[in-house]
Amino acid sequence: MDCYLASLCVFVASALVLGAAAVAASIRPPRPRRSRRVNALGAGCAALGCAVGFAGAVGALINGGATVELLWGLPVGHLVLRLDALSAFFLLPVFGLGFVCALSGGIALRSVRPGEHNLAAHWFFFLLLLTGMACVMCAADAIFFLLAWEIMSLAPFFLIDFNDGDSKVRDASWVYLVAAHLGAVFLIAFFVLLWQVTGSTALTLAACAPLSDAGAGTLSVLFVLAVVGFGAKAGIAPLHVWLPEAHPAAPSHVSALLSGAMINAGLYGLIRALALLGGSPSAGVLGELPEWWGWFLLLLGLATALLGILKALGQGNLKRLLAYSSVENMGLMFMGVGAGLVGVSAGDGWTAALGFAGALLHMLNHAGFKGLLFLCAGEVLHAAGTVRMELLGGLQRRLPLVGAAFALGAAAIACLPPLSGFTSEFVLAMSLLDGASLPGVERQLVLLFTLAGLALVSGLAAAVYVRAYGITFLGEPRTGFAANAHAVGWRGVWPLIIPAAACVAGGLLAPYFFDLAAGTAASAIPLPQGLTGSATGADVQMRRSLAIVAMVSGGGVALAFLLFAARGLLLRRHGVLRENTWGCGYQASSARIQYTAASFAEPLARLFAPGMGLLKRGGAPEGIFPERAVFSTSAPDRLRTHVFAPLFELVERACNACKILQHGKIHLYILYILATVVGLLVWGLRP
Repeated sequence: MDCYLASLCVFVASALVLGAAAVAASIRPPRPRRSRRVNALGAGCAALGCAVGFAGAVGALINGGATVELLWGLPVGHLVLRLDALSAFFLLPVFGLGFVCALSGGIALRSVRPGEHNLAAHWFFFLLLLTGMACVMCAADAIFFLLAWEIMSLAPFFLIDFNDGDSKVRDASWVYLVAAHLGAVFLIAFFVLLWQVTGSTALTLAACAPLSDAGAGTLSVLFVLAVVGFGAKAGIAPLHVWLPEAHPAAPSHVSALLSGAMINAGLYGLIRALALLGGSPSAGVLGELPEWWGWFLLLLGLATALLGILKALGQGNLKRLLAYSSVENMGLMFMGVGAGLVGVSAGDGWTAALGFAGALLHMLNHAGFKGLLFLCAGEVLHAAGTVRMELLGGLQRRLPLVGAAFALGAAAIACLPPLSGFTSEFVLAMSLLDGASLPGVERQLVLLFTLAGLALVSGLAAAVYVRAYGITFLGEPRTGFAANAHAVGWRGVWPLIIPAAACVAGGLLAPYFFDLAAGTAASAIPLPQGLTGSATGADVQMRRSLAIVAMVSGGGVALAFLLFAARGLLLRRHGVLRENTWGCGYQASSARIQYTAASFAEPLARLFAPGMGLLKRGGAPEGIFPERAVFSTSAPDRLRTHVFAPLFELVERACNACKILQHGKIHLYILYILATVVGLLVWGLRP
């Protein structure tokens, strides 16, 4: 707990210093040396605070948590911080990825011209975001939780708006802000209703004991409010519209932190809410929850995962593709939580234990490979000036380190063994595979249908990332953006080693990470007494399976490296020359004869075009002597254009109509106050 509090002190103290520097920079003209110092100070303080906080989170996982109450000046609520197993587990990506993003951002922003951006303000809001996330994960009081949530939600608006000279960036930041506060409205309603039922703002099992006497209707309303409020932050469909807008607009180290750490707050809040709603000090947790909650989360997660991966398949912008991939992965985590609840309701400890553990393990792995991929996309943008895949190609030769790191992250997220993505999706699949043993044919059929859906999502993810890596890094440069991309040296990409190592460790050390996730799930959401025996057996069996997979996969990788090294050594000794493939008549490669992003996705688009929302422009050339033809595809988000955009416009018109009340005439404002006072007096004089 001491390290955790020390990290908060580092964040707050450095944010105050940088806030003052931001104000000074807006008054005095910035100088290059001062700008570089501010950049180094911001990145260094963020990295230092994250390193200290990471040590605190690891210490809490090993030695157990603690609770501390600090001074609180408000008339309601308490400033209570509780660092338990679940909080520490979710803080690992916050501090771990925050450390990497701070270093990577500090390197990327060194070349920013002083008058172009206020770097002190940027790092102030970056530290504010870290502070908000760290407090959200440990808040044990509803009022304090909402304040921390608001800080965490508000800071990204200014980080996304970094390049505010671009109108698309401004639109993206506003879409994020509106979506974040729509979700916050549902969370405020959730906590107010929770406070009304329990009579306390404390978020503990004992304080929420009166919920066991609340009716099923009240609990279901609380559940729906929690799913909408936390689901909006997690990017669950149809509330995901802010993700594909915000992530491409933000600087890449910010996108990596938002996607790998901040959206996890939605999953964290949902698990906390479920534990409180189903908790009972005497009967354990999750004993009396309605079964439809589990089915709802399971199918919602499957729909989100399918939507996310199909939309990713239709994207031509690399960062937008990664954003939709985050939607897909959050859907997989919600599937795991839903499977866990279904297992509890059906009395199946195997499905329950592996569902919860799989969701937590996938959250941890997703932070590693998604952070790595976003940072690689940032290096591509920095080197080539664009992340539109149709304009790239051949970057592997120009950016070999970035290409290798992206290939590793793509293999991990595409579930290839022995990397981390395979491990967590394997656990999720095993939880669903036991559906055949559940009582009731309908339960068996739905869980097996969900398992088939998980397999489909995994296959599509492999296609998406083969396309992303192949079109961006392989072949010949399609335009001058790729042909003139400048090299990125070792000094610019060395922070990528940490998430790359996490992708490898998540696979080769899978049994240990699974133990960590399963232990955290058992601590945060303990199962009913009758399921603990079968849940323990499932954990033991899964650990053995993962150990075998890791051993075989690791041995295969080591053997492949040895054979590759031996081949290179033998070829070098015998003087074998390297020649072009298809030397018989082949003159030179050309970008015109290689796959484009649209052509690569075309076979799958024939099957999934409605789900992808694919729009086609142009057509194939026709006739013996065809004229020049142009063909392009795009996949705009119909929910944003046909649902949320009209809704936001309607709200804007309603707000503009309310401006008639604010016209700057003091005497009318006094009249409003008088009318309000008279109305309250009349209300108070009622018999």
